[in-house]
Amino acid sequence: MKGWHSINVKDLCNIDNTFVQTGPFGSQLHESDYSENGIPVIMPKNIVNGKISENNIARVSDNHANRLKRHKVIPGDIIYGRRGDIGRHALIGHQEKGWLCGTGCLLLRLNQKKIFPPYSHYYLSQQSIIDYVSNQAVGATMPNLNTSILKKLPVLLPPLPIQRKIAAILSAYDDLIENNNRRISILEKMAEELYREWFVRLRFPGHENVKIVKGVPEGWAMKSVEDAFKYLGGGTPSTSVNSYWQDGHINWYSPTDLTASNSLFSFRSKQQITEQGLKESSARLFPAYSIMMTSRATIGQISINTTPACTNQGFITCIPNDEVPLHFLYYWLKLNKSYFIQISSGATFLELTKGKFKNISMLVPDPQIVGNYVKIQKTHFESIEVLLKQNELLSVSRDRLLTRLMSGKIDVAELDIQFPPSMKDAEGVADA
Repeated sequence: MKGWHSINVKDLCNIDNTFVQTGPFGSQLHESDYSENGIPVIMPKNIVNGKISENNIARVSDNHANRLKRHKVIPGDIIYGRRGDIGRHALIGHQEKGWLCGTGCLLLRLNQKKIFPPYSHYYLSQQSIIDYVSNQAVGATMPNLNTSILKKLPVLLPPLPIQRKIAAILSAYDDLIENNNRRISILEKMAEELYREWFVRLRFPGHENVKIVKGVPEGWAMKSVEDAFKYLGGGTPSTSVNSYWQDGHINWYSPTDLTASNSLFSFRSKQQITEQGLKESSARLFPAYSIMMTSRATIGQISINTTPACTNQGFITCIPNDEVPLHFLYYWLKLNKSYFIQISSGATFLELTKGKFKNISMLVPDPQIVGNYVKIQKTHFESIEVLLKQNELLSVSRDRLLTRLMSGKIDVAELDIQFPPSMKDAEGVADA
């Protein structure tokens, strides 16, 4: 491959203002320094699918940000988490310019005259590179990443024009995924607003003509969870017995499956178990289109499984029925998350026990109202599921291309490639 060569990350940090460095230590940035408003501070939890998520992002005042200005990020930087899931990283875009690399993160600023930032992001996204980083990590109980490991990381580098073409091809897939994500977000907001309007504000069709009896619309009923729908817990087959796991085909979810995807639907778990593993453990199989809810440590994260599945013991899984259908139960669970956390307890970590959960009261609407609601809501849910499946297929196709493009097996030198809109911002980031 003409012009391709291997280089270490260390050698991509060989000019002024390029480096690999850790975020500020705890002694430099205290809990008391954070504020409701101000400059965002990127933490490992904000690194989601190669980008920075603003959900629950920490902030500091301008004074603190200026005090820690060496940790401010610019477009083209790469942010890694230092602990736990250390393979994940994010590419900093123009919208994050001036934010802070936070405690628990590592910041890579590479020589953009040698490596095109989107190319570096995609190169580091390869499973082989993630595995390399994970294998080099130190720490007995939790893997830790440090600057020395990243500096030794090898990078296969084609000429810059080739880098841009490779990044353009892969960015086109990500643009389609991002467009679908925007549509999903709109549909989810519409679906949640419909639930709030009908069952929180009680402005369902015909509500003006319905009598209120003891604070409840006539025909509606207050029931305990135990009397409203079925629910079950989970379990973990012994990890020391290979036959419980090897060649397994039953989706077995752990809380990290839900927190990592943060998706209304879940198509596949990271790990699968065998029929024997299911039989020899307290894990219980539940039908497709149930609602899995985390009940330990992270309370109230929910997702709908699209295949028969089971979970570990960190879940309460809710089984919808005709009286309490999927589209109603999902949002009842979602909007009661803060209450579930409030009634949870535990010395080591919070847990919502099935004993407490079963006694929670819920208002079950009139069957005709529920039926009309489902007719509308079903369209929203089906559209979201289709878009999520499209994204899954796009991701698989992109990742298959990724390794072939990065190895030079697919030659793009002579291809006339149309650069996608997202690449326009990437051009010229070296001047940012």
